[in-house]
Amino acid sequence: MRKGWSVVMAFVIAALVLVAGWNRAKCEAGAAPPEPYKVGALFAVTGPASWLGDPEKKTVEMIERQVNAAGGINGHPLKVIVEDTTAKETEAVNAIKKLIDVDGVCAVIGPSTSGESLAVISVAQEKKTPLISCAAAELIVKPVKEWVFKVPQYDSDCVRRIYDYMKEKGWTKAGLITTTTGFGKAGRDQLIKLAKEYNIEIVADETYAPTDTDMTVQLTKIKNTGAQAVINWSIEEGQSTVLKNARQLGLRMQLFQSHGFGNIKYVRLAGRQASEGVVFPAGPLLAPERLPDDHPQKKVLTQYKRDYERRYREDVSTFGGHAYDALHLVIEALKAVGPDKAKIRDYIENKKGFVGTAGVFNFSAEDHCGLDKTAFVMYIVRRSRFVPMR
Repeated sequence: MRKGWSVVMAFVIAALVLVAGWNRAKCEAGAAPPEPYKVGALFAVTGPASWLGDPEKKTVEMIERQVNAAGGINGHPLKVIVEDTTAKETEAVNAIKKLIDVDGVCAVIGPSTSGESLAVISVAQEKKTPLISCAAAELIVKPVKEWVFKVPQYDSDCVRRIYDYMKEKGWTKAGLITTTTGFGKAGRDQLIKLAKEYNIEIVADETYAPTDTDMTVQLTKIKNTGAQAVINWSIEEGQSTVLKNARQLGLRMQLFQSHGFGNIKYVRLAGRQASEGVVFPAGPLLAPERLPDDHPQKKVLTQYKRDYERRYREDVSTFGGHAYDALHLVIEALKAVGPDKAKIRDYIENKKGFVGTAGVFNFSAEDHCGLDKTAFVMYIVRRSRFVPMR
C-alpha cells in the first residue's frame, strides 16, 4: 500500500509541476510587452529643404533600428514618429501638436529649418515638452527658453569664423547675398551685427527668395561695389545657383558659404567649376578621417559616417548629423531618467561632455546649445570635395 501511495503522489506532484509551468509560460506569452519610448521628429523630408530633412529622417530610422536590435532602452523599444513638415511653418506647428497630443511623445527633435523652429517654440513651451531643434539660428535658444534646445552650432559663431578668415587675409569689404527664409534672415542679422566688431564694411546687402532661379542682378550689383568677398547664406538649392551665376559673371572675389552648405549635393548642383575654391565653416563630420586619433569626436564621427554611408549609399551630411545628435541626446536622457518630460529637460540642461557630430556639448541653464566657434572647421571645395583647411 505504502509503495502504491508513493507512486500516486509522485504522479500528482509531476502533474502539478507541469501545470504550473504551463500556466507560467501562458502568462509570459500573454503578458503585454513593455511600452515603447516614443520620440517625435519634425523634418522637412520633402520640399525646398529636403536636402536637410531627408538625411535627418534616414538617420533617425537607422538609429531606431540599431537601438532596438540591441534590446531597446531599459527594456523598452524606441519608436521615432517622423512628421514631414515640407519646410512650412504651419505644417510644423500642426505636426508638433499632433505628436504631443495624439501620439504622446516624450520629446520632439527638429524641425529642420530655423523658421519652423521659431514657429513651434510656443507649442513646446505651452505643452512643457522638450524640443531639440536641428536648426542653427541663435534666436531659437537666445534668450533661453525653458523647454527648447538646439544642436547645430550658432550662426553667430559661423559668422565669426568667416570674419576671422577675412581678417587674416586683410579683407575689409564684404558683399552679402542671403535668402529670405528664417535661416537667411537670422544669418544676415548676425553678419551685419558682427561686422562692426571685426571692422568689416558691408558694401552690398542683397537677398533672394528660396524659389528664385537667377541671382545675376543681385550679384552684378555686388560686383560693382569693390567687395573683396561675397558671403552667401542659405540652405536651399538657390545657394548653388548663386555660385553658378557668380562664375558666369566672372566674379573674382572670394566666395563664402554658411554652414548651410554642408551637403556635397550643393557642390554637385553648382558644378565643379562654379564651386571650386568656395570656403565655408562646418563641423568635423565632413572629413573625420583627417582628425587625429585622440580627437574626442573621431570615434563617433567615423562610426556614424560608416554606418550611414553603408546603409544608404550616399554621402553623410552635417544635417543628418544634427538629427544624430538630437536623438542620441534624448536616448541618453531616457536611459538615465525614463520618459518623464520634466526630467528629460533637466537632464539635457545639465548635460556636460556630450560627444556629438557637431561638437562636444556642454549645456547649462544659460546656454541651451552648448557649443562655441571652436566646434567649426573651415573647409574649401577642391575638385568637388570638401577639404579641411589648415
